[in-house]
Amino acid sequence: MSLAEDKRPINIIRKKKRGAHDHHGGAWKVAYADFVTAMMALFIVLWILGQSKQVKQYVAEYFRDPGAFNEKTRAGALNGGLSPVQNQSMSKIGLPLKGQSEELTSLTNEGKKLEQKIASIPELRKLMDQIKITVSKEGLRIELIEDSKGLFFSVGSASLKPETVVLLEMIANELSRLPNQIIIEGYTDARPYVRSNYSNWQLSTDRANAARVVLNESGLNKKQILEVRGYGDRRLRDPQNPYDYSNRRVSIVVAPFKSDTSGVDHSHVDTLKLGG
Repeated sequence: MSLAEDKRPINIIRKKKRGAHDHHGGAWKVAYADFVTAMMALFIVLWILGQSKQVKQYVAEYFRDPGAFNEKTRAGALNGGLSPVQNQSMSKIGLPLKGQSEELTSLTNEGKKLEQKIASIPELRKLMDQIKITVSKEGLRIELIEDSKGLFFSVGSASLKPETVVLLEMIANELSRLPNQIIIEGYTDARPYVRSNYSNWQLSTDRANAARVVLNESGLNKKQILEVRGYGDRRLRDPQNPYDYSNRRVSIVVAPFKSDTSGVDHSHVDTLKLGG
């Protein structure tokens, strides 16, 4: 076949020369996404560092075993919709409980007044981080939580620090205006007490009773005191760290005015009942 007869089309392939910047492609998007992710992780870490020890504990539990944590969450939902962070049926002052009654609303307001009062007294302001005021169905709970140096009591004894006396006097002045009954509870950490013939049971009860004496001497009606309880190390605030100082504490519980405390579980509790 001659060249003249061959009329098949000829395909011409042209190579387009790319600009100098085209070789980058979409790589910058990946780098930017990594940067945004890193910043988000940083903000989350900073937020966690600013939270309470209890919140940090639950975050650690989640990452340690998400499945078990979710089981606790589901169990809480079946028991009134409380999450593991609310495992003591508490809500912070100012955050109302679901279905909260008028009585508990009143106690919430009392808790706010106490917080403001404490913050207004210079010698008590420094104790604010160790005073936890919460509200639950059991009533208003005021917790005095110890640190390593013995913030409220002398280490290993029921001897009250001067600031603790001032604090209890102020609390007595506020609670004496209420008709509610008061329960005072003492707790220790899991360290065994070294003195012979004396244990965490006695120490927890003695501390609670020492607080009761100051409250009564400062104007709280003796008939308002329903019970003084010593739990020893049986009800740890931080079960994951039984030796942590936060387990050493005294709680003052203002029971709802019409509450029935006859059903309270007193098993394993060293209880000192005080009559009117």
